[in-house]
Amino acid sequence: MNLQEKSSEMKRIIYIVYLTCFLIFTACGNSAEPAQEEAEAHEEESPDRAELTAEQYQVAGITLGKPEMRNLSNMLTLTGKLDLPPQNMASVTAPLGGFIRKTEVLEGRFVKKGELLATIENPEFVTLQEDYLEARSRLDYLELEYKRQKELHEEQVTAAKTYQQTVAEYKSMQTRVEALQERLAIIGITNGSLRTGKIKRVLPLYAPLEGYITFVNADVGRYVAPTDVLFRIADTDHMHVELTVFEKDLATLRKGQKVHYSLPGETVVNHQATIYLIGKEISPERTVQVHAHMEDEDKDLVPGMYVQAQVALDNRQVLALPEAAVVQENNSNFIFLYTGQAKEGEAVMKQFRMVPIERGMEEGGFVQVALPAGVDTATNNFVTKGAHSLLAKMRNSEEEGHH
Repeated sequence: MNLQEKSSEMKRIIYIVYLTCFLIFTACGNSAEPAQEEAEAHEEESPDRAELTAEQYQVAGITLGKPEMRNLSNMLTLTGKLDLPPQNMASVTAPLGGFIRKTEVLEGRFVKKGELLATIENPEFVTLQEDYLEARSRLDYLELEYKRQKELHEEQVTAAKTYQQTVAEYKSMQTRVEALQERLAIIGITNGSLRTGKIKRVLPLYAPLEGYITFVNADVGRYVAPTDVLFRIADTDHMHVELTVFEKDLATLRKGQKVHYSLPGETVVNHQATIYLIGKEISPERTVQVHAHMEDEDKDLVPGMYVQAQVALDNRQVLALPEAAVVQENNSNFIFLYTGQAKEGEAVMKQFRMVPIERGMEEGGFVQVALPAGVDTATNNFVTKGAHSLLAKMRNSEEEGHH
């Protein structure tokens, strides 16, 4: 073989070696891409998947189940207070004012209608009684004169003018006596109590209705004006719930709806009322008062007590899970789908996948859930208890993996 032939053979060998290396490198590169894609895909899937050993599954207290159709109501939360109708409340005043001479009433005391609350002294009482007695005496005289003049007028003995003047004076005095009687009745003095002619300077104030004393502003010796409220009385027999409703929620309410409410210090909503009246006037704060009758009235409750209430707006069948099945992360709601189990070495791992949901109405420990299309709720099982423990295990595992 000459030199030229040796050179050609060498070139051919180099070309074969180069081509072989190129093919091997290309094959390795192509085989790496699917592996990388698979790893990336696995990495993308891992944040929403979790695995538990049988022991972890038991410790987490996980229970599996299926969403079910339940009657849930959309609840409107309101605030309000206990109140009384106007006819069950009374403010006691001294109509003509005066000095308080006696009172033994304290806040919280129960009083009966007509019971003595206080006594008031006022010189004007004496003047008013004196005027009445004088007018009454004058009326008695004019009545006799009227009868005498009437007889004379009928016999045409006296002039018509004299008779007419007597009639006018008699009727005028009748009016004055009736007016004074009414003024005396306002301060508690009746016509019968003055027939003896005994004038009183101290007069009583009586309870106008039966109930509890809720306010006292009566110190012995103090002068009170006619406009001063001395006592307030509340008859708690017909207490009701007065709710404050914003105008945007008003259209959802109607007469007859049930109201569930709690009182201060109560953690359970165990009282019930029924909407009876819906106000027709919107306040400057854009609210309306709604009146609800209590199912079980309690006379020991105090008017003005704060209440927190919920009103069931509708009642329909929806797909629901227990509240414990729903977890929240990054302002989104999720549930866990049980995807089965796989053997890893000697251990059997139970596998789960997070499924995003839309959360709806809530009632009685259940929440409405809307799942993505394609998730079969009839055959698949979901975590109904222990979901928060499962989420914590997932996130802890991720942190350990990053470290």
